[in-house]
Order: sequence, then C-alpha cells, then structure tokens
Amino acid sequence: MKPIGYWLNRTDHAFTTHMNLMLAEFGLTRICWQVLNVVADTAEATDTDIHTVLAANADRAVLDAAIATTLADGWTTRPGPARVALTDDGRHRLTQVTDRVAAFRTLSMHDITDDEYRTAVSVLERMTRNIETATP
Repeated sequence: MKPIGYWLNRTDHAFTTHMNLMLAEFGLTRICWQVLNVVADTAEATDTDIHTVLAANADRAVLDAAIATTLADGWTTRPGPARVALTDDGRHRLTQVTDRVAAFRTLSMHDITDDEYRTAVSVLERMTRNIETATP
C-alpha cells in the first residue's frame, strides 16, 4: 500500500488537472475558480481575504495572478483599493460553472458514501492539526 502522502499528492494533482480541463471552456483554472468563490462568499472581499482563505491552495504570486486573470476576463472588478467584487457578468457565468463543478463532485464521489467522505476529511483534519501543532 502506498503511503498517505503519495495519495494526497496524486489526488490533488488529479483534481487540479481534471478541473483545469473542465473549466478551460470558461477561461478558468481551479485556482481562479477558488478565487471567484471567495469573492462570491465574502462581502467586500479584499486581496488579503483571498490570500488568507486560499493560503493552503497556492502561494501569493499564484493567487495574485489568479486575481489578475479574473479581473482581466471581466469576472471581477475593483470597487476600491485592494478590493474585489464579482461583476454582474461574472456572477452569471459563475452560476454556469457551478453546474459543471457539481458534476465534477459527483464524479469524484462515485462509490464513496457520505460517511466515508466525512471520515476521510476528519482523519486529514486531525493529521494536519497533529503536524501543525507539533514542536519540531
């Protein structure tokens, strides 16, 4: 049996690769989609909000590039300094993308029960806490 680190890396790679291919027709990548979700979920979102929420997903340069992509493609706008908001068009297009992401989630959960999913997430959360709170 391969160790958990192998499967974590392989799963993340598979998620990213598949989502990037699936979202390409919308001009998005997985990380851009994640940025859009932070903006949609956070009233008066700031660049700092995006960096904080997605810190585990990408480094600052990648997040800044994703923010710039959403701005350049008209998904978002800057209503003030270092603030990001969805445009009306971005909100409409994000609704279309949501259907595609739901299909991806269904695919990724094939043959996995809700209890198995909750157990997997719980175990990963505890492993992360164990490592992050340990004194080297």
